Amino acid sequence: MFVKLRSAALFGLSCIPVEVEVDIHKGQTNFNIIGLTDASIQEAKDRIYSAIKNSGYKYPFNFKILVNLAPANFHKEGPSYDLPMAVGIILATLNQTPFTDDILVLGELALDGTIRPIPGILSVALYAKESGIKNIIVPEQNAPEAALVEGLCILPAKKLEEVVGYFLQEQTLIPFAKTIDQKDEALTTHLDMADIKGQEFAKRALEIAASGGHNILLSGPPGSGKTLLSRALPTILPELTEKEILEITKIYSASGLLKNNLIKIAPFRSPHHTISSSALAGGGSSPRPGEVTLAHRGVLFLDEFPEFSKASLEALRQPLEDGNITISRVRGSVSFPARFILVASQNPCPCGFATDPDQHCRCSASNLLRYQKKISGPILDRIDLHIEVPRLTFEKLSNNKPGEPSKEIRQRVQAAREIQLERFKKTEIITNSEMTNREIEKYCQLDKESNQLLGSAVNHLHLSARSYGRILKIARTIADLDKQNFICQKHIAEALQFRTKTII
Repeated sequence: MFVKLRSAALFGLSCIPVEVEVDIHKGQTNFNIIGLTDASIQEAKDRIYSAIKNSGYKYPFNFKILVNLAPANFHKEGPSYDLPMAVGIILATLNQTPFTDDILVLGELALDGTIRPIPGILSVALYAKESGIKNIIVPEQNAPEAALVEGLCILPAKKLEEVVGYFLQEQTLIPFAKTIDQKDEALTTHLDMADIKGQEFAKRALEIAASGGHNILLSGPPGSGKTLLSRALPTILPELTEKEILEITKIYSASGLLKNNLIKIAPFRSPHHTISSSALAGGGSSPRPGEVTLAHRGVLFLDEFPEFSKASLEALRQPLEDGNITISRVRGSVSFPARFILVASQNPCPCGFATDPDQHCRCSASNLLRYQKKISGPILDRIDLHIEVPRLTFEKLSNNKPGEPSKEIRQRVQAAREIQLERFKKTEIITNSEMTNREIEKYCQLDKESNQLLGSAVNHLHLSARSYGRILKIARTIADLDKQNFICQKHIAEALQFRTKTII
């Protein structure tokens, strides 16, 4: 007896269709799963046996069971095929061939037949909608996530016998109805720019970074407020677009970190400096998203920047330049989105007081040079804004006058982003930092005075071609904050203030 059900495999953030073919015929008891599978799928034999037996069905002893997961040239892993394999075996044993072409089935089985949730359901639901499949049978706990995709019939199931009964037309699965009381993700932070004393120059740089999606490096002595400023950046980020919301939610779904709601707040990721390069960039035998992808359309905060391993820092080159990262393995290559705002903070030297006029630096020249060389020139060249954060004086610390609140800064940032969204509405670009040379030539034209100022700075500071382009992008963002259609000399002058530390 032959039965075929439809399923899907998660590959990166996308899905590949998988057909679960089950063939049973009399012979010595044997259970084989083929189709380029890994150990987790081979272990499914024991889970399926117990789930079938404990769900009240007869396991087909004295039968040869052959399960093929097609296509056979694509490596498959994970427990998501447990449910369709078990259902196929039961239906084949009962000599039932139900219509299954318009139904997608996924789920992990417990030994008692309970269906457990699996990661990546949102990507599967999006694939089903694009492929014209209208019905998806999913674990009950995954139903709210799958229901984020409109136009699908989501059929949640708790037990194996419910799914078998559905295919035998002995019982119905009630379609999941998305409730209106589902709460969106909220930004949970007690930080506000108004609570940070002084540091107006750094706050201005953060405003520019948030407006144009620019990377920023904060350097200063211990206790100057670098970490506090960095953690306050999410409070001034603009609202995410619908496209960004879907991109972020897909990433967290595939990573198993989604809590059934669309993620409408820009992510903020702050890995420790002991993180491995694979955890930062992504990897594994079957590539999984790393921190750079989990920070997509949000903030990646790297505190104690020079303390990260060289391999980890160099892994940032591609995402900082291209907005994505490609992980290549023998089984194939996966490209993950990684368009984030890098916020890095560092001390100017090992002791931290090299730039402090009131503290004596205890570092030798060789130690200072060794410390500075931990961050390569190409990485620094990819950071748009280089900010010195000085130690605050007593007068500023004791000043009780509140600063400008995050709400007001965010309004300006939102206005600048809306200008950019209108500018790039016919392209895939969202922020000024994503502009290529073609867009720079089109939207960053300079008058004679501005061109002379920029030319003089490039020659005197020995800036690279990349730095030249990034200065123009920053100037374009400053002009957007100023609500100006054209870049003026003052915009170039302000942009140049943030590139003086490009070369160490």
